[in-house]
This record gives sequence, structure tokens and C-alpha cells, in this order.
Amino acid sequence: MFDNRARPAVEGFPALTGLVLGAALLLRPTWFCPLLPQLATGTGLLLALLGLWRFRQALCILTYRHRLRHTPRCLWLPARLPIHRDRLFLGLGFPWEAAHSQRLAETRATWAGTLHPRRTRGNTCAQKANGDPTLHGVGLEEEREVWLPESERDGHCLVLGTTGVGKTRLAELLISQDLRRRRCVIVLDPKGDAELLRRLYQEARRAGRLHQFHIFHLGFPRISERYNPVGEFERVTEVASRLAAQLPKTGDSAAFREFAWRFTHIVARALQALRRTPTVAEISRHLTHLEPLLVEYCEHLLEKRGTADWRTELRALRKGPDARRPGRHEQGRGPYAMALIHYLRRTRLTDEVVRGLESAFAYDKTYFDKLTASLLPLLEKLSSGEVGELLSPGASDALNRPLLQWGRLVSEQGIAYVGLDALADPEVAAAVGSCMFSDLASVAARVYRERSSRPGGAAPPVCLHADEFSELIGPEFIPLLNKGRGAGFRITAYTQSLSDIEVGAGNRERAGQVIANFNTLLALRVRDEETARLFTRQLPLVNIYGRVPESRCTDDNDLSTSVDFVSQTADRITETQLETLSANDLISLPRGHAFALTQGGMLYKLRIPLLEAAPDLPIMRMGETLRALHIQR
Repeated sequence: MFDNRARPAVEGFPALTGLVLGAALLLRPTWFCPLLPQLATGTGLLLALLGLWRFRQALCILTYRHRLRHTPRCLWLPARLPIHRDRLFLGLGFPWEAAHSQRLAETRATWAGTLHPRRTRGNTCAQKANGDPTLHGVGLEEEREVWLPESERDGHCLVLGTTGVGKTRLAELLISQDLRRRRCVIVLDPKGDAELLRRLYQEARRAGRLHQFHIFHLGFPRISERYNPVGEFERVTEVASRLAAQLPKTGDSAAFREFAWRFTHIVARALQALRRTPTVAEISRHLTHLEPLLVEYCEHLLEKRGTADWRTELRALRKGPDARRPGRHEQGRGPYAMALIHYLRRTRLTDEVVRGLESAFAYDKTYFDKLTASLLPLLEKLSSGEVGELLSPGASDALNRPLLQWGRLVSEQGIAYVGLDALADPEVAAAVGSCMFSDLASVAARVYRERSSRPGGAAPPVCLHADEFSELIGPEFIPLLNKGRGAGFRITAYTQSLSDIEVGAGNRERAGQVIANFNTLLALRVRDEETARLFTRQLPLVNIYGRVPESRCTDDNDLSTSVDFVSQTADRITETQLETLSANDLISLPRGHAFALTQGGMLYKLRIPLLEAAPDLPIMRMGETLRALHIQR
């Protein structure tokens, strides 16, 4: 019921007394019993044993009290990191049970207002005045390695924690294990953390997988691989959906978003029919000036289906007596393009692509520009400067930068680090990240179909780590969470608070839909109660016992007795149902500590090992090394 170890070590005085008296009787027995020295010796042995027993009890109390104040430093070399094929190492910790909640309540009741971590010499304390060390001290003696079964990762994992409490260090711990287990690893980092990039590079080199390592970084375009966000797709409609998804969806903007989707789809279909890979730059160019694409496709269609002398017939049509005069709505359009359209109508050689191009071309130029005004600024941002060269790759590249393709990366079980440089340009970072999620969802759908066509076949795991993932949430992310499991995708998302998820998702309902797909929760220190409640409300209530001192005094009115009053003191035991953890417990966690809720309700208290910092390698040198390896391949 009661643990009662947070009290003072009252056993110390009888331990000292027994040891001193026992030593005196053993060393000078004649001083105490000159006639019977054997009795003095035996008594001394008994007192010494009693003192040792009491000393052991006092030492247990003092050790426990010390652990409540101090958490040992946990700095590991990367080589020490345990690797297991079917389990993921989460850290050092213990299962949190009702007994630990009881110990925590007793400690806070006994040491109310006096429990603070103390400074120690040599920096042996992991936290100095940073968080509440009792949260781990109540179970430090039971600490062991905590593992997450590989089957639990299929249900995805959500890591919550405010800035600077160890989310990225935890990510390094988990990613390093996935790398060494030779999994396909994809890291999406909106910030572009250089230290995380160096860690991945070192772990890939340590695992002998440097030739499989790919870097896409908007902040360092000269070392980055190229990536076409609309180049890989299962259906051509995905091209327009990825770009139009970045536009506002509410109010009057919804109608302009639909027009932008339609015109982008028309251009993408024409490029696909011409057997050209769509790029952001090419779509932007054709939406600004559609006529060259219309002429090119019409000529392509006539070459494919028309008669051999279609050019002669077209020339005669343009100069003959039946030549059409342009109408009012056709002013400003090229006569050659209008003649091509008229010729195709007469010969009935049109198809859906021509009809789509013709309908877009028929809009007044000024009106057409208004309809696409919301899309064109975004396309210009994605296709300008060095970023545009990365996102709209041509057939050749002066820097010999390879092309990042998610389908190929997943099939080869490669490694990819994506730095979006969101601090410099958050809008471009969000757009690229959203397109990447759409691209990955398309790859997952293809992998799932291939797996379904081969009964009994298991898809190779794809470990996707999304740091600051609230900046990446979009309509494309939810299908990847819902259906990515069947394709082997295991998502670990890192964010600061529940509010970030709601802002990224757009509303509370969609945020709840996102959160419901995470079966494993890891909570480091958080700063708002609502985020803490997301974790604690999933825990059961426990019975906490307490003592209430009572003192009573009763007058005695019986004159026949000499007793004037009766007094009584007692301790009353109370039983209260409380939460296993309170929101305040998560708010007061030390840096580098966490609670983990796994396997359908198993609660663990964790201390996350800090891996020794990776060597400070220049990022440009890493990029040059990787480029040389990819060229050799």
C-alpha cells in the first residue's frame, strides 16, 4: 500500500549506535564485562549485525532519496547503440504502474516545496534545475532497456515535445537503428537541421550504405539532387491535384482553385500525350502562353492521324476563298493556331486533348489570367532561380546532379534526407513537402497493388520520419497514414503540440483524424495542458493511498473519577482515485525524458540516451562525395 521511502533515513542513528557499541565490545570486552568476556564478544557481534542491518536499511533510503534528486547522465557512443532485427530500442526506462504513481504522490506530499535537483560536481547530473527528476527517480532502480516490437510500428508513431527537449535527438536514435537494419529510410526535415544530416551521413557510412544515400536540400541546391514534384504519377490527374492542393479552398477562392486544377490538368494531359514529362516550369510557361502547346499538339496529332499532305491542305484553307475571318472573341490569337483548330474540326480529327486545349484557348486572355492568378505566383516561386533548377530538371545538368525518384528509392531500399529550408521560404517548403507526400502516396498505392497481386508477399518496410510534420500536413498525408501500412510504410511524426497539428490540418476534426492513426505515442516535455491531455486521458485511474493525522480531545464530566479529559491521536488512511499521470507531470518532464504509450496501453517512463555528436563535416564535402558515388554507379 505505502512505499514510505521518501522519509528521512531514521535508521541511521540506531545503525551508528549498534556499530559503535558492537565495535567497542569486540575490541575491549574487558571494559564492559571483565568476568565474562565471551558474553561481551557475543553481545558485540549481535550489536554489530544489528547496526549493519540498520545501516543497509538507511542506505536504501538514502540511495532512493538521492535518485529522486539526481538522474545520471546518459551519453552513449554510436557503437554502443543496441540493434535488434525485430525490435526498436526506445531508451532506458521502466513500465509505469500504480506503485510508481503511489511513490510519486508520497514524495510530493513529504517533500512539498523542497524537492529541487541539486548541482553536482563534474556535471554528473543530466539536468540542472531542469524539470522534475522524481518522475524517473521513483523507478530508477528498475531501469532497463525498453523496446518497441516491430509489429507495433505498422500502426505509426507520434512524438510530442516542445522546442529543445530532445525530439531531434530521439529522431537520431530511431533513424540510426533503421539505417543499420538496412531499411528504406526517408527523413523529411522542414528546418534542414545540419546536425541531423551529419548524423545520417555518418550512420550511412558506418553501415556501408553511403552509395544508397540521397540528399535533397532546398537550402543547399548545389549539393542537392534534383526532384520533379509532378514527374512521377499513376494517373495524370495527380499532377493537377498536387499543384492545386496548395491553393486556398474556402470562400470565393474555391472556384478559382477548381479552374486552376482544370487548366493544369489540360496542360499535363497534352504533355503526357506528347511523351514529355511534366515539370513545374513547363506547366507555368504553358499556362502563361498556351498557344505554342496547342500548335505543337495539333501538329503531332495531324502527323499521327492525318493525311500525308495535311500541310498543303492547311495552307490552302488559310489562303483560299473559304478562309475564316477571326471573330471578336478571337482577336489577339495566332492565325496559324486558329487555322489548325478549324482544319481539325473540318476533318473531324479532334480528340479529348485537343478539345481541352481548344476550350482553354477560347477564353479571353485577360479573363484567363484572372482565373489562373492564384496559381501562377506559386508556380513562379517553384520554378525560379536555383530552386527552379532543382524542381524542374532537364535532360542534362551542368553539375551532374542525379534525379531523386521515390519509386526507385523504395525499390532499392535506399536512404533519403529532405531538407526544405522552411525558415527561409515556408510557402515553398510547404508546397514541396505536400507534393512529396502525394508522390509517396502514389508510390505506396503502386507497391500495395503489386503486393496484392502476389499472395503471401510482404512489402519491404519503408521508415518515414517527418520532423515538424505539422508544416507538411495536407490532404495527401492522411491517405498515407490510413493506407500506407499495407505498402510497408511506417511513419514516425515529430511535432510540438496539438495546436500545431490543428493549424496544419486546417481544423480540429481533421487533426483528430490524423492523430487517430497513430497507435504509439511518445510524449517529451510539452508546454500546454491540452497537448498533455491528449496523452494522459488515455490512461486509467489508479487508487492512491494517503495518511491524514488526527488529534482528538474529549472532556469527562463524571465527577466520580479523577479523569478530566481523554485525548487520542491517530493516522487515518484515505483512498482516492486519481489519474495515472497528470498533465503537470508531462509539463515538468526533464529534458531528454519521455513517457511512451505503446502496445495498446502499456505505459513506460523513458530516459533517452544522447548519442555522441557526429563529426563536424562540411556539408559541401558530403555532397561532393555522394555525387561522385552516384556518378560511379
